[in-house]
Amino acid sequence: MNDLSYRALIWLTYRLAATFALGVPAVLLIWAAIQREASMLRLLNQYWKVSSLMAIGLLLLTDARPLGYVVILLAPLLMAGSAWFWVDINEELNDLPLWRPLPLTVRLWRWALSGFALINTILVSTALPCLGADLSGGAAAARCLQWTEAPLGLHDVVASVFGFLFGGQWTETIAAFIGYVALVVYLAGFLQWLLIRLPRYGRVAGGF
Repeated sequence: MNDLSYRALIWLTYRLAATFALGVPAVLLIWAAIQREASMLRLLNQYWKVSSLMAIGLLLLTDARPLGYVVILLAPLLMAGSAWFWVDINEELNDLPLWRPLPLTVRLWRWALSGFALINTILVSTALPCLGADLSGGAAAARCLQWTEAPLGLHDVVASVFGFLFGGQWTETIAAFIGYVALVVYLAGFLQWLLIRLPRYGRVAGGF
């Protein structure tokens, strides 16, 4: 596969993420809040907690940190898993009429999100050699750095807004530092859920 085709697939991955991992669930959250669908709100609240890992991965890739490749590989898998994991939410969703627009859209979104997670896993796995690659030059480095183009574009927008509002600089190094701190907090929360809440409550999301 030539570099142009590979770059196109990378951008396709990011566009799918923007659509099915960000845009659609944001609309569904607002829609569920307006209709006061408790089960949908619980599902989407759990989803957004898990999906914050994707933002952490983008922060790390902004400064081309190797750990970022691992994070963006795992994040969509966890996100898709969170959409199907909860037994009580699945039962409540199954009890809702199929013809209702919101439950139907949620069902379709979960399958689309799972498809995106599969595509992302296949493509990002090709970037795992970047974990030990020298990014200072060469064809391999160029391919690795293609994964940082979208995060850097988002970084430029954030830097402009940050500079306008606060008069400071939002650099790649600062973004990576925030990413590392957020990852530590995320892992602490995940371990707390894995070791304490999951054994106690199982696959029950409960209320908020």
